[in-house]
Amino acid sequence: MSSPQQPGGRSTRSATASDRTRSIDRWVPGVRVARTYERRWLRADLVAGIVLAAILVPQGMAYAELAGLPAVTGLYATIACLVGYAIFGPSRVLVLGPDSSVSPLIFAAIVPLLAGGDPATAIALAGMMALMVGLIEIGLGLGKLGFVADLLSKEVQVGYMNGLAVTIIVGQLPKLFGFSTDADGFIAELKAFVAGLDKTSATTLAVGVACLLVLLLLPRLTRRVPAVLVAVVGATVVSAAVGLAEHGVKTVGALPQGVPVPAFPWTSIGDVGPLLIAAVGITLVSLTDTIATATSFAARRGDEVDPDQEMIGMGAANIAAGFFQGFAVSCSGSRTAVAEQSGAKSQVTGLVGAGLVLILLLFLNGLLADLPQTTLAAVVIVAAISLMDFRILARYYRVRKSALVLSLVATVGVILAGVLWGIAIAVTLAILLFFRRNWWPHGAVLGRVEGVPGWHSIDEYPQARQLQGVVVYRWEAPLMFVNASVFRQQIRHLVHGQKPSWIVLQCEAVTDIDVTAAEMLEQLDKELNAAGIHLAFAELRSRLQDLVLRYGLYETLDREHFYPTLKAAIRDVEAAGPPDPS
Repeated sequence: MSSPQQPGGRSTRSATASDRTRSIDRWVPGVRVARTYERRWLRADLVAGIVLAAILVPQGMAYAELAGLPAVTGLYATIACLVGYAIFGPSRVLVLGPDSSVSPLIFAAIVPLLAGGDPATAIALAGMMALMVGLIEIGLGLGKLGFVADLLSKEVQVGYMNGLAVTIIVGQLPKLFGFSTDADGFIAELKAFVAGLDKTSATTLAVGVACLLVLLLLPRLTRRVPAVLVAVVGATVVSAAVGLAEHGVKTVGALPQGVPVPAFPWTSIGDVGPLLIAAVGITLVSLTDTIATATSFAARRGDEVDPDQEMIGMGAANIAAGFFQGFAVSCSGSRTAVAEQSGAKSQVTGLVGAGLVLILLLFLNGLLADLPQTTLAAVVIVAAISLMDFRILARYYRVRKSALVLSLVATVGVILAGVLWGIAIAVTLAILLFFRRNWWPHGAVLGRVEGVPGWHSIDEYPQARQLQGVVVYRWEAPLMFVNASVFRQQIRHLVHGQKPSWIVLQCEAVTDIDVTAAEMLEQLDKELNAAGIHLAFAELRSRLQDLVLRYGLYETLDREHFYPTLKAAIRDVEAAGPPDPS
């Protein structure tokens, strides 16, 4: 028996199967990659995966210690998140893993909850937080709420990263010099470092500085060989050959063999609240970075970015990491760049990298036993340096000083109050500045400038010529309840100072008129008419003119005084002359 036919000639059964395939491809992009994978990509993905694995191991271990966790948990998180993102993530080349911008947030969140510094408890707390981050990200993705990443504006991001870089470097200095401190907080850590300089291990410092030089200088000579690979392999070989551990240089030691079985991380109900607050901060930071990185790499490859699916992919990666004794992860621009430069064609690259890390843990767990801890400190310090961008502060000073202030507040907040409070302070200030700009928006009186087309602010062009008896005024914000009184005061000030017969409002920048502003316009028009002044509107959007009609303002405002262009308004005003006071 034949299948029922649809109008286009396609059977209902085949249509249903096609819809089901599209749905699976939409929500599980890894299935689409597997279904459409081309054999000719395999060699490139294998090579890129091998190169990527050389970076995943040392950075994963370094960022785990930066988060206050055992180094091996960074490898667990790396494997789990790469597999999770390969299944649910939409990008073909984005590489996720432990990150220098997220690890300090994890450390700041779990340290206050630790009693006695038990590593098992720290791992459970970090795993709980990774699950929370994952659930938040998936919820945001399903709710199509990708715009939350915009809460961290560019200047806040710059300030946060600068402050974060400074705190990371100060925190890693003792390890680089071969000793440890118990201080907490930037000022205390800086004092403890200075006080402990007499405990410096000269051999440890020499190894650390040598690794720093390799990491900083080799990329200037060539990008073909990853500097972190040269530094890690070189330090490990020298350490094993010379026996640096016998000279007081602390090494990583053999890693635990195997990988953990999946388990639900849990400590106590009292830890949920503090971890949830930290999880929100981590989500903001990681999503902002992820969307920006995904967009930039997609543009270079001609791909499209699906921010909502990116959040779902990120969420799946974090949940996977949480179940396998890992911690919250984010995307990495540097590792993604390495994968792309190595010829990666798909997320198979990440799976190859994860597989090689897994092989290391199963069969070669002693391979990096002689790796000096100071090398990991050097890796973290160089990563922190890459986060810094102080040059852009000079640009902020030139173009917008409020952006400079906001960025510096974020930096100082992170340094003095800690990463979580620093972000909260900066975001709060950014929101307040947003309301400030809409509460007291900019307005300008316009005039004609000889030799310059159009109408321009008389503040920028003092030589601008105004029309006799006419004030052309540009309002540069929505008209709403927070600024309606400010608008009225500015119009009254112009009336008092210039005694015009007409006020022409240039409304190109007005994007909304709410109920409060509509009532204000009605009262203001009556007040101006009583003084023999007419109000005209130029370039008001048709949508807002319809809104004015619904508000019933045409009973007060003359509908003939709404013009499509400023030129048309001025032509009619000049032709009409002074209005009749009656």
